[in-house]
Amino acid sequence: MDCRVVLEAAVPVYDVVTPDAAVGAAISKVGKQLNPDLSYVDIEPRSRRSPRGAELPPATVAAGEGLVALELGMTVYDVESEDHAVRIARSEIGSRLEGIPLECLSCEPAEEDESETADVDSTEDAEQPDDDGEETLLPEFEEMVEQHRE
Repeated sequence: MDCRVVLEAAVPVYDVVTPDAAVGAAISKVGKQLNPDLSYVDIEPRSRRSPRGAELPPATVAAGEGLVALELGMTVYDVESEDHAVRIARSEIGSRLEGIPLECLSCEPAEEDESETADVDSTEDAEQPDDDGEETLLPEFEEMVEQHRE
């Protein structure tokens, strides 16, 4: 089973003035720590809500220091359960983001992209033109070996 895991990270940043600058600094900081080993991890600012439901920015800035909420998403392949996928994601990401707390936001079975599987199926059964322009199926491996021996 493949699972899509999304973790929330609380990333501290320094020498920032605005929440937008804090978000940019946090994404840059996390990106540098994850790349090149985990370049497949999606990094996005996390939208937050107040207890009354008002939307809050992903960053809080005070005295030139900020705390930014980021979502880190990755797909974990061939896992036994959703808990197993979360442990793997926390281990992989957490080992590179020392001192940054991570919390699981969601873990769902990953859906296969139908367009990818359709492309694979269509190339397997593709017809190739002959020398005289007629389309024929690709010969089987044994037929190819027999033709080579002759």
